[in-house]
Amino acid sequence: MNAKVIVTLKPTVLDPQGLTIHRSLESMGFSGIDQIRQGKYFEVSIDESLGQTEREAVVDRLAREVLTNPVIESFQVVWS
Repeated sequence: MNAKVIVTLKPTVLDPQGLTIHRSLESMGFSGIDQIRQGKYFEVSIDESLGQTEREAVVDRLAREVLTNPVIESFQVVWS
């Protein structure tokens, strides 16, 4: 079983990397892009011998305690 963890900055947090990318795109001639925000993406393979509740708990804890800074980031888990 695989989990995809998508980590993004909270909407209220300034994203200097996203701003830099946005400015670069404008200078390259891209138009109509209002905003770009950067994030992180992780693929986690979970042992299938664990039950669904255990798998969800492991990934949730991993995302909260290791993959994100809960003060400025939020996350979403997508299972595949």
